[in-house]
Amino acid sequence: MIDQLEQIKREALAEIKQVDSPKDLDTVRVKYLGKKGSITTVLRGMGKLSAEERPKVGQKANEVREEIQASLDKMFAELEERALAEQLEKERIDVTLPGRKVHMGARHPLTAVVEEIEDIFIGLGFQVTEGPEVETDYYNFEALNLPPEHPAREMQDSFYVTEDILLRTHTSPVQARTMEKHEGKGPVKIVCPGKVYRRDDDDATHSHQFMQIEGLYVDENVRMSDLKGTLETFVKEYFGADRSIRLRPSFFPFTEPSVEVDVSCGSCGGDGCRVCKQTGWIEVLGAGMVHPRVLEMSGFDSKKYSGFAFGMGVERFALLKYGIDDIRHFYTNDLRFLEQFTWE
Repeated sequence: MIDQLEQIKREALAEIKQVDSPKDLDTVRVKYLGKKGSITTVLRGMGKLSAEERPKVGQKANEVREEIQASLDKMFAELEERALAEQLEKERIDVTLPGRKVHMGARHPLTAVVEEIEDIFIGLGFQVTEGPEVETDYYNFEALNLPPEHPAREMQDSFYVTEDILLRTHTSPVQARTMEKHEGKGPVKIVCPGKVYRRDDDDATHSHQFMQIEGLYVDENVRMSDLKGTLETFVKEYFGADRSIRLRPSFFPFTEPSVEVDVSCGSCGGDGCRVCKQTGWIEVLGAGMVHPRVLEMSGFDSKKYSGFAFGMGVERFALLKYGIDDIRHFYTNDLRFLEQFTWE
């Protein structure tokens, strides 16, 4: 039996050296050390041995089992190390390769335009003021000289939440709220940027949601010449020093007198082209002197105080500045369009 055990050991050690996976190694273990393995089979015949031979055979069996187990453990460690090395080789990273370019975001073109316009007016002494987008009928209409029966309300088809609450149709309510807070004491000098909403069919030049910036200056002895000078300075700062403005009579319920403001066409220099419809001018905003009734409803003495107000569409200014032909580009989140403004 001792010879048999030696033969089993030699065979086991030889097979262990040939395996190349943990699964094959376990098969060898079961073959030699399992309950039905070779060593167990030999030991079952010990009952036929004499009392003197049994301890020797038992000792030899233990030695063979320990040697085989040690060889199994060593080979298992080698297989694990080999597998780890192969995995590391597959996952090896070349640290000398250049890094991947990080895709950086940028300001939306409308945000860039709003901030640029704000900066210009801040430089002229205005403060930036904001207000709620969901407004009451009073601040959106009545406080701006638009009582319930006023026909001009039909010009602004509105989104009503209730009979008295709606999505604001302009940022003028911010002006009314700000004047109220001043309790009839000037000066008030603000610009009010923000989203506004009107029931309109979306097309290349219209949207049911768009952005406005309105301005207000109320103080003693504010004149129409102050309005013209302010807007002329703004236009030259925004469009360029070679541009000029003209004022045309118009009508707005909250200003009197009221004007439409045109800027000279940058494409033709005022000579007339397709962009300006051969007129040499492009309409950009509305303005006027604050109506005395609007001042009085906000707590100001219209005999002591006067003021001017103006309002512009941010999208229109962005269209003109960047030569964009469709307002819907601003709201479709098309990266091909937005990536053109990564330098902004």
